Amino acid sequence: MAADRDPNAQIPQSPPPELDAVDRHILRELATQARITNAELATRVGVAASTCLLRVRRLESAGVIGGYRAELSLDAVGLPLQALVAVRISQHARAEIGRFAERLANLPGVLGVFFVSGDNDFSVHVAAATPERLRDFVVENLSASRDVASTQTSLIFEHQRGRAPLV
Repeated sequence: MAADRDPNAQIPQSPPPELDAVDRHILRELATQARITNAELATRVGVAASTCLLRVRRLESAGVIGGYRAELSLDAVGLPLQALVAVRISQHARAEIGRFAERLANLPGVLGVFFVSGDNDFSVHVAAATPERLRDFVVENLSASRDVASTQTSLIFEHQRGRAPLV
């Protein structure tokens, strides 16, 4: 998936596949409800089930559909506290920025790592059980690293996930 790419990786040179109105309708429906059956998807889109299945498989193989995932309730799994941690890396670590991002993404409690422009290099979305656990995460995994020049933590009071499909 594009969000999982190495920040040092080159951008693919091949053009994206042509998407017609049916493809875009399929993508909108799947973005809203990924667990929809193929039969229901075909009905909503107005094509035969076999046509719908072929189109979904083509969109998957072309990388337009990068995967499917469950959206978990962080409160229900005991991680009610969320934060965005802005991270600026040290000058010496810039040569290994891709590996640094991968290491961040694999830390427990990390929901996402964003390579960003501006004063900071990364914005790290984390979830924690308590404020103390959040503090420990930042201190032990970020501030203690010689690759990190500075951090700034912002608590998330409320999160509204975007629901408007992009296609």
